[in-house]
Order: sequence, then C-alpha cells, then structure tokens
Amino acid sequence: MKKGSEKSASLKEAALRALDNAYAPYSNFRVGAALRTKDGQVITGCNMENSAYGLAICAETLAVASAVSQGLTEFDEMAIATEDSEPTPPCGACRQVLNEFAPKIKISSYTRDGQEAAWTLDELLPHAFVLHQSRGRIL
Repeated sequence: MKKGSEKSASLKEAALRALDNAYAPYSNFRVGAALRTKDGQVITGCNMENSAYGLAICAETLAVASAVSQGLTEFDEMAIATEDSEPTPPCGACRQVLNEFAPKIKISSYTRDGQEAAWTLDELLPHAFVLHQSRGRIL
C-alpha cells in the first residue's frame, strides 16, 4: 500500500470510530469525521444533536473546532463516515467552515458497507465567501 493510501485508510478508520460516538437521537443520521493536519495529526469529531435544533453541531465542524482549539489550523484531508447507503459530502455550513482554513482540502466520504466518494472542497463549494484582503470586505 502506498504511503498516501495508508494515511487515507487510517483517516477512514478514525472517522468510522468517531461515528460510533455520534449523538443523533432526533435525525438518526449519525456522522463521524476525521481531520488530518499538515503535520500528520488526526483530530476527530462526531455530530451532536440537541432538542433545540439550532444547537446541533456537525461532525466536520466539531473536528475543525477541536483542531483550532489546539492551535492547529492547517489541514490537508478530511474523512467522513456515515451509516447511509451513499457517501455523504459535508453540508454547506461545514464546507464554509473548512474553507476558512483549508480551501484546497481533499474530502473523502465512506459508508459502513464500503461505498466511498471523494471531492476537493473547490468542487463542493465553488463560490465560497472569502475576505477580500485589498478592500477588507467579504465577497
């Protein structure tokens, strides 16, 4: 197995383990995420729902927030795991959160039954909100 393939397999396994910790009693749509930093650290997250729906936290955003809280802000790959029958990309809000730190990140999605898909964030979010540095405004 190639070194890059080993890293992706390890990230996939971390996302599947995080899936086991998901708390989704309302939607029953459990998600685990694993984020690899540029220096090789793996940070995980799982979705966490709340009866006040606006307080729910997506797995992808939780993984990014956990990494940032540790001072880690450079990411190169994310794996997402679900129990759905089809690989699931991150929601729009999570795409924007990822774009803040890693606009070129590779995102792979896996299901427990072996389905998988991969995208770049550019493919999933072609017109992201970004701060236009020269004018100091959001585009």
